[in-house]
Amino acid sequence: MSNALRIARGRFGRVALLDMDRPLVRHAHPHCHVLLKVEGADTQFSVRDKLVPLTDESAVLINAWEPHAYAHDPARPKTVILALYIEPQWLGHFRPNWAASHAPDFFASNVGSITHDIRTHTRMLAEAMVQEPNSTDMHEMLLGELMVAVIERFADWRAVPHSIRELASRHRVDFRIRKAVERMKAAPGEIADLDLLATDVGLSRAHFFRLFETSIGVTPRVFLNVQRLEQAVAAVADGTQSFATIGDQLGFSVPAHFSRFFHDHAGSSPSIFRSVSRLSAHDFETPR
Repeated sequence: MSNALRIARGRFGRVALLDMDRPLVRHAHPHCHVLLKVEGADTQFSVRDKLVPLTDESAVLINAWEPHAYAHDPARPKTVILALYIEPQWLGHFRPNWAASHAPDFFASNVGSITHDIRTHTRMLAEAMVQEPNSTDMHEMLLGELMVAVIERFADWRAVPHSIRELASRHRVDFRIRKAVERMKAAPGEIADLDLLATDVGLSRAHFFRLFETSIGVTPRVFLNVQRLEQAVAAVADGTQSFATIGDQLGFSVPAHFSRFFHDHAGSSPSIFRSVSRLSAHDFETPR
């Protein structure tokens, strides 16, 4: 069964060292998301509608809000994966325009050939997480070195910024979609019926789903699940509530349904995720 070996969390976001042998459902993240193989079998991810390889020679690069899934081949052995979920504000401390890592086209391609330097930094970070799980400062330093190497190789961060006209049109979101987004973020566990949400914000179901995906870049269901997952990660890692209570607050009336949702999205059972998160429990500053 897939599970987390270690979790590192801080102002940078989070890093998960995952031992994977089962698929993950189609999902998305609000982060700059990078997947690097540490050891084990070569494998692959489905990004949008394309299969991309994760191997000793290639990384998988996923932009914020880009739908993807882990397409595990059951005939292959496990793969240890270093999964990076990086906050754009933190990257902006390295270079101001790296805060644009939340943009949908920060990575031009979903796969890239890695260098010896990237491979070395991947191994160093994975080993540090295993050997010194409470060394948050060390994890952040090694992660910074790894992300510099990744972005300088794979992101066209030197490019001239988009025109003001293009940026303005990209951020123009219908007020009814903004209202739906605010409700999903505030209380994802209270959204039991997306058809009802569409009616509540004044749209037909078909218009709501079409306008939402056009404006936000993902379907309402994927967006809602992102909000549930991010709140679940924080509650599982930092809280003391039972998983049944957390699941109920997020709209899962059956505890087993919450556990399956968490495993299918985060790559680990809630119990293992909590235990490895607390190996590295440390007070940290939130991104400014």
